[in-house]
Amino acid sequence: MNLKAVILDDKAMKRALARVAHEIIEKNKGVEDIVLIGVKRRGVPLAQKIAKNIEEFEGVKVPVGSVDITLYRDDLSTLNEDPNINNDKIEVEIKDKKVIIVDDVIYTGRTVRASIDAVLHNGRPNMIQLAVMVDRGHRELPIRPDYVGKNIPTSHEEIVSVAVSEIDGEDSVKIYEV
Repeated sequence: MNLKAVILDDKAMKRALARVAHEIIEKNKGVEDIVLIGVKRRGVPLAQKIAKNIEEFEGVKVPVGSVDITLYRDDLSTLNEDPNINNDKIEVEIKDKKVIIVDDVIYTGRTVRASIDAVLHNGRPNMIQLAVMVDRGHRELPIRPDYVGKNIPTSHEEIVSVAVSEIDGEDSVKIYEV
């Protein structure tokens, strides 16, 4: 893979996540009953960063949970004949809450569909919204995020990589050519 471009550096990511936090507050007329659910792996630290921004702006600590969607993927059998299934429980109460699923990149929409299935398996929220760091297009399912850090038109031959400091040692968004 060859690096094609650095789309966002750490400062640009901080600004985008702050904007997403403000949009969440505005759209929901505050943060009452909001729960952020990060999609493992990189969605979790992104959800934590958004929650930190919301706390800074509103003075309210928003619960953050995580979801492992492995069990809910529709391509599970093509990935591995004997998949490693981790805990599918969400650590926070979602019943009657406004759940905001947080993920790093939305592409085909299949990860989001699996995330919705996982959330609904754990309870019945009042509503589900979606926040992503990057929307790269090419949807295969009728799913659209409510909050987007950055829209990046891409080709199928490109890879969008969202790095988070908690996992990768830096915050950035890069595009690679295959």
